[in-house]
Amino acid sequence: MIKQIVFAFTLLVTLGVFAYTINRIARFFMLTKPAFPVRDIGKRLELTLKVAFGQTRIFRKPVIGFFHALVFWGFCVILFGSIEMVIDGLSGSERSLHVLGGFYSFMIAFGDIFAPLVGISILIFLFRRIFLHIKRFQGIEMKKISHWDANIALSLILLLMVSLMGMNIFYLHHCKLSGTEIRGFYPLSSYISAFPLGLTESSSYVLFQACWWTHILLIFLFANILPYSKHFHVFMSIPNVFLSRLDPLGKLPNMESVTKEVKLMLDPNQAFSAPAVPEPVSRFGVKDCEDVTWKNYLDSLSCTECGRCTSVCPANITGKKLSPRKVMMNLRARMKEKGPGLIRNGKDWTDNRSLVRDYISEEEIWACTTCNACARECPIDINHPTLIVDMRRYFVMEEGAAPGMIKAMFSNIENNGAPWKYSPEDRLLWTKELEINIPD
Repeated sequence: MIKQIVFAFTLLVTLGVFAYTINRIARFFMLTKPAFPVRDIGKRLELTLKVAFGQTRIFRKPVIGFFHALVFWGFCVILFGSIEMVIDGLSGSERSLHVLGGFYSFMIAFGDIFAPLVGISILIFLFRRIFLHIKRFQGIEMKKISHWDANIALSLILLLMVSLMGMNIFYLHHCKLSGTEIRGFYPLSSYISAFPLGLTESSSYVLFQACWWTHILLIFLFANILPYSKHFHVFMSIPNVFLSRLDPLGKLPNMESVTKEVKLMLDPNQAFSAPAVPEPVSRFGVKDCEDVTWKNYLDSLSCTECGRCTSVCPANITGKKLSPRKVMMNLRARMKEKGPGLIRNGKDWTDNRSLVRDYISEEEIWACTTCNACARECPIDINHPTLIVDMRRYFVMEEGAAPGMIKAMFSNIENNGAPWKYSPEDRLLWTKELEINIPD
């Protein structure tokens, strides 16, 4: 009974802290703008199964992608055992889901197999991060705290796997010494527990309980650390893939306010109609975190900081400052900085800083070629170019600011109807000196 009370209190505290965090993030989402209607559920489910659960983009780097996929699939399987532990902790029972019969044995067996596989994968990840100095893990945006964040999260996952393996081994050892029924199938732990461990029945039970509590408390701790960590993608990656833009990558979304004005100008019926009450003029493009869409902010929360986007960015490869990863990290940091003030004081509040210039420079924004290599490479379907283009729109439509060559192009389009400096009457002059043989 004491165990149940302690567990219930711990669970309540965990859920309370988690609810506070999620409410805070939800209020940040309320500050953002609409993106697109979520339709084509069938296509979205297919994409989620392929990209999120199938880990297809991760396998573009086959070796390390395989180990990452093992970790993801392992978490999916081990989640079943975590749910059972919560039920056991509240009810005071032991292995309560064994009533599921063969399915239970199947899931427990896979969890027993995946635990050491995930542990080995995590050790490989830690070794790469600490000793190999992978290039895509570096960058101006990757501060010391970013590396500590990754190492701490990976270490917690490793401890989770060790405690799970210990829990299974000592559970089996206790059952064998006490003669009680073993519930579930443990292919690896059965082999290990067969070795003489020199433990008594009571000591094996104490070790089992110690591993049980260690494992569940680590889960509770991990769940509340994740929203403040780059590993928040553990929760956010699947929803982010499901809510992906389904348009081709090269298609950039139009601005709804501009589209509406163009349609009104092209509608002859509007010329003789009474003038409508003007709507409040919103800002064109993105200047700060409250100007982004909910999908942009979801992308920033889902970013794993893996650097795959930046590693394939042609601008970054050629030495320019642009880093697609930095754009997402900056948006997340800016919302964390300004969001609380906007919630307290309203959307007109300002701290005299902004996402553009204070976080992301003009040089970075104009370096993007909109080739969409970053969006194509991202393992969880983050779309960086749409946000970058919206920041450009702010510069051009709100400030009239753009690089000189682009300003010249705008001027030519305005005066000549084309990007070139020649008038429409002179465009075909170049053909006069061509010798064209026209067949009879």
